[in-house]
Amino acid sequence: MISAAIHGFILAFGLILPLGVQNVFVFNQGAIQPKWTNALPVVMTAALCDTLLISLAVLGISAVVLEISFLKIALSVIGIAFLLYMGYVTWKSKPSTAENSVQLFSARKQITFAASVSLLNPHAIMDTIGVIGTSSLTYIGIEKAVFTIVCIFVSWLWFFGLSIVGRLVGKLDQSGSFLHVLNKISAIIMWGTAVYLVFSL
Repeated sequence: MISAAIHGFILAFGLILPLGVQNVFVFNQGAIQPKWTNALPVVMTAALCDTLLISLAVLGISAVVLEISFLKIALSVIGIAFLLYMGYVTWKSKPSTAENSVQLFSARKQITFAASVSLLNPHAIMDTIGVIGTSSLTYIGIEKAVFTIVCIFVSWLWFFGLSIVGRLVGKLDQSGSFLHVLNKISAIIMWGTAVYLVFSL
């Protein structure tokens, strides 16, 4: 049971660590929102989406869904369009100040975007299936449950931690110059992911 927990922790941490659209967006919202609690919608959505994907991967359901080619293409097209749009919005956005507070992402936008980059990217889903789903086949019963729970726990811990670090960086960056650069990087990553999806169709 302990080995299953350690395996789940290392595996989930390794998967979630690389710089991607989801991670950059969570960090960004933690940094630019006037209060950390304002970034909770994106944190909760990202964590809940990961919980859903991990659960479906372990149960084997998501692998069956992605066998339907039409659904896979539809997810990709919607995801590409959304990434292109959100990349544009992020590129144009400015660090939060009293003068440009309207540039902040609302709770609804945070939830919509976080859910989209998690659930409309078939390659991200296949990564979850290929690594976590396949690895879970090693275990049965309580060990499989422990493996799954630890993977989910790492996801929640990561997104909360990422938003808190973003918040600390945002407070230190009074001029807004770092956040301005971060917005540009975020937009480029979003556009790059969209291009990757286009060539993967």
